[in-house]
Amino acid sequence: MSKALITIILLTISNTFMTFAWYGHLKFKEMDWFNNLGLIGIVLVSWGIALLEYVFQVPANRIGYSQNGGPFNLWQLKVIQEVITLSIFTVFTIFFFKTETLRMNHIIGFGFLILAVYFIFKK
Repeated sequence: MSKALITIILLTISNTFMTFAWYGHLKFKEMDWFNNLGLIGIVLVSWGIALLEYVFQVPANRIGYSQNGGPFNLWQLKVIQEVITLSIFTVFTIFFFKTETLRMNHIIGFGFLILAVYFIFKK
């Protein structure tokens, strides 16, 4: 498997954990056992989830970085990560937050992010 593909897979896994750590706690209130946790408890749960993010994020960047033998420079790694983050966030929001709506302005914004990827990778 290529280093580019491994990097993208690890970034996808990492960003899935990140999305749950950053935004999943907003749905915790619907779970009975989380109702007894205060803000500090929620922060600690989110930190635990975020630790799993770093378990995948750090290797992804080390494997993917061109100065470590990977195919991507820092600019490219960052833009790839942002596009993956927003893609996962979109799926997460649609499935877990039924009150949020994906609107045309969101799609247009994502289109501009795809253009950012194009320009970052353009030689």
